Amino acid sequence: MHPLFLSLSLSLSLSLSLSLSLSLGVRGQQAFKTEPQNVTARAGATALLKCEVLRLSGSVQWAKDGLLLGPLRSLPGHPRYTMIGDEGRGQYHLQIADVRLEDDSPYECQVSRSKSSQPIISRTVWINVQIPPSQPSIELDSEEPWVEGNEYTVTCIAPDGKPEAAITFFRDGEELTDTQPFTMSGSEDKLLNTHAVVRVRARRSDNGRPLLCRVQHPALSHALETKQLMNVYFPPQVPVIEGLRSENVKAGDSLRLVCMSYGGNPLATLHWTKNGEVLSTTWEVDTASQSASSALNMEVKPEDNEATLSCESVNAVSRSPLSVTRALSVLFEPSEVVLRGSSEAIEGKEVSLCCHTTSSNPAVQIRWWLGFQELNTNISIISKGENGGMTTMSNLTHVVSREKNGLLLTCEAFNKGTRFSSVKSKTLSVYYPPQKVWLDVPPTGTPLRSGKTIRLVCFSSGGNPTGHLAWFKNGRTVQGLSRQMQSERGVSREYLLTLQPNDNLATYRCDATNKAKTVLSTETKLHVHFPAVSVKIVVSETELRAGHSLRLLCVAGSSNPRANISWSLGSTRLVGIDQPLKKAEYGGVSVSSQLVLPLGSHHHGNRITCQAFSNLLSEGVNTFYTLNVLFPPEFSAEQPVEVEITEDDAVTIPVMVSANPDDISCEWIFHGEKVNKEHDHRYHFPRGWVLEIWNVTRRDAGTYTVECSNAEGNQSTKVKLDVKYAPSVHVKTSPMFVNLGDTAVLLCIADADPVTSGMFTWKWMGDGEKEELGEESQEEDTGLLTLYNVTRDQAGPYQCTADNGIAPPGSVVGKLIVRFAPELQKRAQWRKVASRGDGSTSADLVCQAEGVPSVQFTWAKKGVPLDFTNPRYRDTEGAVHTSTLTVVNVSAALDYAVFTCTARNSQGEDTLDIQLLSTSYPDPPSVLKLLGVAPTSVTLEWMPGFDGGLTQNFRVRYRWAASASYQYVDVFPPRATVFTVKGLIPSTTYGFSVNALNSVGESSYADNGAVLNVTTMGQYGAISTPSTLPVYVIPILVGGVLLLLNALGFFLFVRWRKGCKSSFALPTIRVRRSTTSNSNRYESQEWTNMSAQRTLILDASSEPDSSGTSVYESYGGESCHYYYPAEAYRPTLYPHCEAPEEHSKCSHGKLQGRSRAYFTKMQFTLTSGRWRVGSDLDPARAVYNSMAYRRRRDSDLPFELRGELV
Repeated sequence: MHPLFLSLSLSLSLSLSLSLSLSLGVRGQQAFKTEPQNVTARAGATALLKCEVLRLSGSVQWAKDGLLLGPLRSLPGHPRYTMIGDEGRGQYHLQIADVRLEDDSPYECQVSRSKSSQPIISRTVWINVQIPPSQPSIELDSEEPWVEGNEYTVTCIAPDGKPEAAITFFRDGEELTDTQPFTMSGSEDKLLNTHAVVRVRARRSDNGRPLLCRVQHPALSHALETKQLMNVYFPPQVPVIEGLRSENVKAGDSLRLVCMSYGGNPLATLHWTKNGEVLSTTWEVDTASQSASSALNMEVKPEDNEATLSCESVNAVSRSPLSVTRALSVLFEPSEVVLRGSSEAIEGKEVSLCCHTTSSNPAVQIRWWLGFQELNTNISIISKGENGGMTTMSNLTHVVSREKNGLLLTCEAFNKGTRFSSVKSKTLSVYYPPQKVWLDVPPTGTPLRSGKTIRLVCFSSGGNPTGHLAWFKNGRTVQGLSRQMQSERGVSREYLLTLQPNDNLATYRCDATNKAKTVLSTETKLHVHFPAVSVKIVVSETELRAGHSLRLLCVAGSSNPRANISWSLGSTRLVGIDQPLKKAEYGGVSVSSQLVLPLGSHHHGNRITCQAFSNLLSEGVNTFYTLNVLFPPEFSAEQPVEVEITEDDAVTIPVMVSANPDDISCEWIFHGEKVNKEHDHRYHFPRGWVLEIWNVTRRDAGTYTVECSNAEGNQSTKVKLDVKYAPSVHVKTSPMFVNLGDTAVLLCIADADPVTSGMFTWKWMGDGEKEELGEESQEEDTGLLTLYNVTRDQAGPYQCTADNGIAPPGSVVGKLIVRFAPELQKRAQWRKVASRGDGSTSADLVCQAEGVPSVQFTWAKKGVPLDFTNPRYRDTEGAVHTSTLTVVNVSAALDYAVFTCTARNSQGEDTLDIQLLSTSYPDPPSVLKLLGVAPTSVTLEWMPGFDGGLTQNFRVRYRWAASASYQYVDVFPPRATVFTVKGLIPSTTYGFSVNALNSVGESSYADNGAVLNVTTMGQYGAISTPSTLPVYVIPILVGGVLLLLNALGFFLFVRWRKGCKSSFALPTIRVRRSTTSNSNRYESQEWTNMSAQRTLILDASSEPDSSGTSVYESYGGESCHYYYPAEAYRPTLYPHCEAPEEHSKCSHGKLQGRSRAYFTKMQFTLTSGRWRVGSDLDPARAVYNSMAYRRRRDSDLPFELRGELV
């Protein structure tokens, strides 16, 4: 019952009881001796609410939050709640173990009504559960470090407690007052999160010190604490510079200065500056000593004089950088001493020199010397220089004489402060003039020829320095003179003069001077013959046009004597009109001539040459005038009229046009439309009006017209584009049908440009190769292949290839189909089909033919056409002209007969008789031959025979002269017809034979038992006879071999006896057959099943020989093994003797009971009188195919092996 329902019921009953008591009176009324009191308990403790009742007659229950807990003292459903006390004394104390928050509720002790008493309810009391808070945490109003002097808010939170906790803050052990506590709801109902907030002003001493929050709570035995290390940023101290002992330093010294900064959080960053420019920004910090340092290494230079070095320190909270400065005083020498002024002077004149030093600290002093004599006629000036230093300048003035020539004038500069000294000197030169000058030249009045080189020499003697010689022409200095030569007599200077027209009547003078500035001179005059100095052509017309006449005037400049004028146009001489003579420069005369020329377009760009020739000098001068003839466009004679290109290439059609002016506008027209790139993106104009076509196709072939025009007119011409392209070919008729023996003509038609002779070739594309295809010929664009007397092997694909020299050649394959009459497959395996005649299986008779056109098949049984409405016969058309006759539920009585298959087409017909008979042992193989021989192996090949309607395998038998018996090897894979016999002896002759086996029996050996003799090769590859052994060795070898064979035989005999005791032999059937016949028909000496014999007698096509009887018998011959090959047979490929070890036992008599025998992974079970094969092999299908073996359908034995085994 629900507690609420119980409470309501009890309340109702108490009310009724109370009212009844009031009406009846109180008799033995229940009363509380002890009522519960409010209890405070820590979480996890045990709480006890006492309730003791006097005169208890009802039932006692406790109520929590108005819900009854139940009358049982164990209080089921409330594992932590129990009622304890002495029940006889009415004690029903409520004990709560492991007090939890959920127990924090109001409680009542209630006693129900009884017959003698009304119900009573105690006062409501509470259990106040105290929950300790979780681990407190400190929250800062900022994640950033504190800054000294700023005020920050710190909050400590004591989560999930009841009642609220008391929180106190301590800064480095010092309690912080002015804490503001408040509470917030906790993670659960009734729980409180106590918050305390305090404001803290950051101090430098607080850095790295703890800020502690202590939480006290009545539910805790000890206070909870958490702390936060304070990270306070504050600025560093003023830095100091170490390492500068004195402010005076010498240029070139190396200084190492260290800037130290102490304190600060974070530690200071340092940088050096010089005169406000940053020198270094690297520094190091040492957290142990709480310092930062920056080292400055510098080499003192003069420019550092009066420089101010400063080191600045700053960190993240510095209001401004702190710095320390030092001023430098640098002692430095002058970088240069300069001596200026000329030390050269004319005798009796003054020489003035100036000695100057660059800036130095302190200033230098200067003294003068002439030779060893100190000169005091100087003035010194000291002034401010660079880098705070001083410069010194001294001026010297001194009168020179000839005797002082060559002495040294010296300036000496020295500095006492830096112990500096420097000397600069110049050599004194005193000048005086030369004494005499004369010439060596041609005599005056001698005629000289222009262009000839003559020698003019001038001589001078005396003077200091020696005289300088200079040539002058008509008072002007001559350039290009040779070097002046020095000699004992004086100096000379030669002038090699190549005579020019202006040298006629010119005066040449030679002056001798030196630094003494006195001039001596001498001169001469020349007479020169020269041709015309210039020729020019004057044109009166401003524009020249074809068809107009041009007037030209040729004027020759001065010549001595006069010249004659002639005209030419290229190599053509023209005649002009001479004009009157005129006097000209250089003492010569000027001549002129006039020419009139009719103009044509061919004159454009040509030169008209005018020549002035002197007969006396045999020398002439010419000039030319280039004709700029205006004419409309004209196409060159070399403009192509036809352009050839290969398809898919790019073609360029040139435009060879000329015109004047050459501002030509051309356009191309093809098929009546303008050619432009917008019309076809393959059109391009790379150079002028040259047309370029990309990816040319045969559609682009044709005549293109180009029209050009300029300001003088227009003209057009035509160009034919011939596109050459690779052949594309097709066969006129494919496939082409032709009757056997007729003539076939294959036609291959090519679309190509050009069509060349011999461009067609033919190739056979079928299997194999053909030496001669046929007669190949060509008629224009058609290639012909003629085949006479067509045979069947000529049918197939032929490839025609056309190659006109343009890649790629075109190829096409045409098919020739030769029509011929059907030809059926008639080998032995196609003529027989075996099947059990018990009516439980079907047989497939396959007839396969070759013929063109398609072959139609008909079937007959014993010459009578089959009625395919009979459901027992089904005709199925297969691939490659194949017809399969399926005989359903083969009956030996009805279906063992000869079936005839006829194949027909329009060319003729062919027939094949197929005999359907019972399953039997296989036919022997044939054509056993040797494929290869090696020293220890021989490879054989044979042709398989009819498989008897069952899966057949093969066995190779061989022996050699020294062998005691035949060796046998089962061929693996089982149905392979090529096999290698290994483990042979080199240089030994072996006799090989092969036979076939199936589940019925085995065949005779191939080729009527013929033996194939093969001699293995020698050890080194040659087929040789073993070398002859000594006579005494042979008996020893034979004896040893016999002993080994004897031991081996005994071992094998023991193993054989053990094996024969553990199992019995498989039932086998011995079939006696003729060794001279390969037929599968049952003969007089064959053993067969009597019921099968009786069935065969009903079939006229398979009558047995009546000379004997046929019965089955159990056979357990001399050998206790019988090979029973299976499709899953996996033999070990080692030779074995005729009596190998068996795991089965051979025995005589009938099989008894239910037994099993194993051989080559096959299992036979005798059930209901029939043997069943327990493998996954199917009986052979009705048709034997030498290329593909078919799997069996059932595990049943052949019909002939069923029934009673005798």
